[in-house]
Amino acid sequence: MKHLIVSKADGIGWLRFNRPPVNALNTEVVLEIERAFDWFATQDDVFVIVLTGEGKAFVAGADIAEMSGFTPLQARVFAQNGHRALARMASTEKPVIAAVNGFALGGGCEIALACDIRVLADTAKIGQPEVNLGLLPGFGGTQRLARLVGPGSQGADIHRRRD
Repeated sequence: MKHLIVSKADGIGWLRFNRPPVNALNTEVVLEIERAFDWFATQDDVFVIVLTGEGKAFVAGADIAEMSGFTPLQARVFAQNGHRALARMASTEKPVIAAVNGFALGGGCEIALACDIRVLADTAKIGQPEVNLGLLPGFGGTQRLARLVGPGSQGADIHRRRD
């Protein structure tokens, strides 16, 4: 793998994002994520998988330089690859933990949302800043976030049981 450090030790599978300076997601990284989870699935001595980032970021979003040159068809393929990679991650039978050590923005937030458990450092920053530009998260983050957080307090009032 070129941009991921994938290893295992003592029953733990490790996936470290390693694309300095901020571990931005490009096509190669997205495809490597899927391959890494295919590999983890074959490792009977791996019982849990931990994702983290090298350096100051977990994953600070998509590689805007790469994306700015996409044709509409290339953008669609990139989004489809991202959906497939995160679906592969989310559907693995082994628990997946996001150890968010820094920025988890955009696609990084979506990766964390696809994990079973998220543990954030005190200095971590997580969010979907692309919405401020009128863009939607491209890898299913709007659905995962809403399912994880649940309805707001007003919506919760509607669903409360009344005795």
